Amino acid sequence: MTDMVHGAVPARSGEAILPEWWRTVDRWSLAAIVGLFLAGALLGLAASPPLAVRNGLEPFHYVWRQAAFAFLALVVLLAVSMMSPHRLRRWGVVAFGISVVALALLPAFGTDFGKGAVRWYSLRVVSVQPAEFLKPAFVLFAAWLMAASADIGGPPGKAMSFAVAVILTAVLALQPDFGQAGLVIATWALMYFAAGAPIPLLGGVGAGVIGVGWYAYHNSEHVARRIDGFLASEVDPRTQIGYATSAIQEGGFLGVGIGNGSVKWTLPDAHTDFIIAVAAEEFGLLLCAVVMALYLTVVVRSLLRLVRERDPFIRLAGTGLAAGLGLQALINIGVAVRLLPAKGMTLPLISYGGSSLIAAALGLGTLLALTRKRPQHEIEDVLGGAR
Repeated sequence: MTDMVHGAVPARSGEAILPEWWRTVDRWSLAAIVGLFLAGALLGLAASPPLAVRNGLEPFHYVWRQAAFAFLALVVLLAVSMMSPHRLRRWGVVAFGISVVALALLPAFGTDFGKGAVRWYSLRVVSVQPAEFLKPAFVLFAAWLMAASADIGGPPGKAMSFAVAVILTAVLALQPDFGQAGLVIATWALMYFAAGAPIPLLGGVGAGVIGVGWYAYHNSEHVARRIDGFLASEVDPRTQIGYATSAIQEGGFLGVGIGNGSVKWTLPDAHTDFIIAVAAEEFGLLLCAVVMALYLTVVVRSLLRLVRERDPFIRLAGTGLAAGLGLQALINIGVAVRLLPAKGMTLPLISYGGSSLIAAALGLGTLLALTRKRPQHEIEDVLGGAR
C-alpha cells in the first residue's frame, strides 16, 4: 500500500451532505451499480412471469414485488453511502451480532421451502435469509478486528477474525450451504492477504478447505451428487446445469429475442441462481458481457481507490466488500457455464429475492461510503476517525 495521495478532495466546512456526497463519491462505480439494478429489472421482467404462472398468480406479480424491493434497496444503498466510516464500523458490529443470532436460531425457527437446506425465516408475505446479511456485516467486523491488531497493545485481532471465520464457515456448511461458507472463508483470506498475511499461512488455510471438501464429498450424498455431476463427461439435459448449458448455447451472440427463450419455463431457479442463463438465451453473450463489465468496474474502481487509503479499517473493509461482490458474481456465472459445481448462490442485484437485493445494497452502499474521497493527511484519518 502507498501513502501517496492522488486527487484527494478535502471536506469543505459547513457543506451540505448531498453536495459533499456527490463531490466525493466514485461516480463510475455508482453508474455501474445503477446499471446492475437496471439489468436486474430487465431480466426479472423476462424470468419471473413463468414462476407466477406456475404458482397461479398474475403474470407480473413477482416483477412488481422485485420492483418494490429494488426501490427499497436503492434507498438503502444511497443512505448507507452517505455514512462515515466510524458510524459504519459501529453499525457493522451490531449487524454482525444480530446476523449471528439469526443464523443460530435457524434450526429452530427457519424453513427450507422444500430445498433441503434450512436457510430462511418465513414471515408470511416475505422471507429472510440471514446469511445474505451476515456477509457484509462479517466483513466490517473482521476488518475492525484486523485493524485493531495493528494498534499498540491491541488485541490479537487477526487470530480472532480467523476463529470467527472458521466458526461461521462451519455453521453455514452444516445447513448445508457450502456456497456461502466458501464465500465467507475466501473473503476473509483476501482481507488477511491485504493485511499482510504470510503466504504459507494462507496456503495452510487453502489446504484445510480442500481437506474439508474431500471429507464432505465422501460423507455427504448432497455434495457427492453435485461434484459427480460437475465432473461427468456428459451433462444430463434434464438437470439444472443441463438446461442452463443448452440455453447459453442457444442464445449465441445476440440471443433468440426478448420473450422467446424457453429455459425460464423449464428451469426451476431461472429467476434466481440461473438468471444469467435467461440473459444468455434471450439477449445473448452481448448482455452477459455488459453485466460482467459492470461488476468488474465496481470491483476494480474500488480497489484502485483503496490502494491510496491510509486508514487500515477502511482499506480492509473495502477490500473485503469488493472481493465478496466479485467472488459471488464469479461463482454464480461460473456455475451457470459449468466451470464450477452447483452452489445455490444468487447474482448480486440481478437475481430475484428481497434478502439478496437489500443485503447487496447494504454491502455496495458501504463500499461507496468507504471509497469516497477524503483527506489522507489528517491525523484523525490515520487513527481511524476519518469521515
